[in-house]
Amino acid sequence: MNFSEQLKSYQDLINQHLVVNPPAVPQRSDRLYEAMNYSLNAGGKRLRPVLTQAAFDLFPADRDPIPAALAVEIIHAYSLIHDDLPAMDDSDLRRGRPACHKAFDEATAILAGDALIPYAFELLANSYAKEPAIGLRLCRILAQTAGAEKLVGADGGSFGRGW
Repeated sequence: MNFSEQLKSYQDLINQHLVVNPPAVPQRSDRLYEAMNYSLNAGGKRLRPVLTQAAFDLFPADRDPIPAALAVEIIHAYSLIHDDLPAMDDSDLRRGRPACHKAFDEATAILAGDALIPYAFELLANSYAKEPAIGLRLCRILAQTAGAEKLVGADGGSFGRGW
């Protein structure tokens, strides 16, 4: 398989799995989940999860790499939602369509981004529950990478230019 075919294969695999399913009895309006999924499925190259999957293919193991790849993309989606907000870059569009705060409203966008953060960690914890050392390590790496020293605080707070 050539590079373009492999890239498309990885992207398709990630896109198949990238959806937040609301609980059977949501405690909040489905609007929050709509906003989360709106941003998760806004398209894009999916480079972060593709690289995660490609690394797994180079160094295979007996575990599914998809949850880790999804968690990375979920954190990226949250960062884009927050980056587009009026208090940050104040972008009306993301990938040629209305940014989350324009498609919904600013409060819903903030909550959607906020909700994606713990969702990424929940996905890791649940998916690797039978291997708690792996789950813990992945959670730690993701937290450190998405935190004040990297994504949020990179270059003195250049949130949108980081990850």
